[in-house]
Amino acid sequence: MSINVQKAEFIKSAADKKAFLRDGRPTAVFAGRSNVGKSSVINRLLNRNNFARVGGKPGKTVQVNYFLVDKCYFVDLPGYGFARVSGEERERWGRLMEDFFAEPERISLGVMLVDARHRPSADDVTMSDYFWSCGSPFCVVANKADKLKKSEIPERLAEISETLHLPDGFPLILFSAETGQGRGELLSLLEKSL
Repeated sequence: MSINVQKAEFIKSAADKKAFLRDGRPTAVFAGRSNVGKSSVINRLLNRNNFARVGGKPGKTVQVNYFLVDKCYFVDLPGYGFARVSGEERERWGRLMEDFFAEPERISLGVMLVDARHRPSADDVTMSDYFWSCGSPFCVVANKADKLKKSEIPERLAEISETLHLPDGFPLILFSAETGQGRGELLSLLEKSL
């Protein structure tokens, strides 16, 4: 399906499973660490500034945010791992994620973001395990590629693949929310999957 990124609007934030949308629309789910740039990637895909809220501090997304983009949803999940929040808040986020992934039929494509500059964290491995265990198709997007030297790219991509146990041919997209690198590749994958 072709996606008209000009037709995009914020629909709602869901703080618990009762508020999740279940209307059968195709859904792309964006997941990643609090400081990996999920909102920036969504903004770059839509060619908009500050459509998905970009905070000065990591951890701004604390609910499941739904955006209607043409005829599908882009869902921005709460970030994990970096934000300075209370243990109680972390537990709430954990329960929200477990509830969300308990209904995998609602996920048309997972878009898991990692930082291209670093080995994926234990939290990243846990998130990829969520996608693997629920059986949802997903891709890995290595954001912040503009911060790498060309000579570093092969080693970084190999490290991401190895740490997340990605099989050969698994969709791993080098991306930069700053420059737009990888935008066409990710949009093409989204259009094939939604």
